Amino acid sequence: MLIEGVFAAITTPFYPNERVYFRKLEANIARYSRSLLSGILVLGSTGEAAALTDSESEDVLRTAAEAAAPDKVLIAGVGRESLKSTLELAELATQFKYDAVLVRTPAYYAGQMSTAAVVNYFESVADRSPLPVLLYNIPRCVPYQIPIEVIATLAQHANILGIKDSSGSMKRIKATLEATRNATRRSVTVTAIFDAVTERMQKQAIGSAAGSATFVSAGDLAGGAGLAVAPPVVPLKTRTKDVGFQVLTGSASILLQSIEAGASGAILGFAACAPQACQEVYFAWKDRDLKLAEEKQQRIAAPSQRIVGDLGISGVKYACDFNGYYGGYPRQPLLPIDATVRAEIEQTLSGAGIRN
Repeated sequence: MLIEGVFAAITTPFYPNERVYFRKLEANIARYSRSLLSGILVLGSTGEAAALTDSESEDVLRTAAEAAAPDKVLIAGVGRESLKSTLELAELATQFKYDAVLVRTPAYYAGQMSTAAVVNYFESVADRSPLPVLLYNIPRCVPYQIPIEVIATLAQHANILGIKDSSGSMKRIKATLEATRNATRRSVTVTAIFDAVTERMQKQAIGSAAGSATFVSAGDLAGGAGLAVAPPVVPLKTRTKDVGFQVLTGSASILLQSIEAGASGAILGFAACAPQACQEVYFAWKDRDLKLAEEKQQRIAAPSQRIVGDLGISGVKYACDFNGYYGGYPRQPLLPIDATVRAEIEQTLSGAGIRN
């Protein structure tokens, strides 16, 4: 699977009484689907995955998948505190036609997560997961940073596609790229213009062709019988592309530097509230207009650091509200931000011209 470009790590909306607000989730997904985002991460850190019950997680994954456009790559956050629970959620993601799973290191027994335990955990997930695996390094939430040498080892696994690194460190991004440069390359299916191909996209192409029958009137037929004739099924035009271990940054503040260094893209909490601003950095870079890309990067650097880095989930959710998505309140024990901080977010986004 090609994991390239900018992905939004989306929020999970709640009612004031903290029930999951599925209609708002559907509305958010529909809007992200109309954007130029490469895809969507559901139940990542920004999605408050750790605060949801198993039943809620299942329902959120199902609802998001049903609402998403077929051309968007869907990634499910399935990291749990045991191998068994992680694999169970990966199985559900498979049922709902996700394209890949994102797996963090278990956190509760962080002090006992030896190198051998970490390698065994990720390899065991990858061995048994029906979907390709992305590693997830997020030291601000999990008190364990996956060592570079461990990533290099795991990069050789046939079912581990890459890593989302949310350390915010360019030094680490570069070290990861260097350590995995010789990882086994694989052939992935892409469109004629080298965009990712999803299973949902392929099924829609076949279904649309098979479902568009042409009616021929009786008067136009020599035999005098009217028929509904389905046209030949035209498969989606695809090609293949060789890719290695795919490194994605989780920090909008170093988006441009990361892709310039060789990262394939980014999975960003800031893209949940400002997808267009994040995309503009990537598209300017892809057009090789580095001056414009740098200007776009400077525009999002401070706002993303303040909203995502400093204020966290509550800040992102209010920024979503301000930019026309539904954010709402976080689930306790997280607290909503006060009026002063809400005004600061509004001024920060407006001052940088970041509105969607």
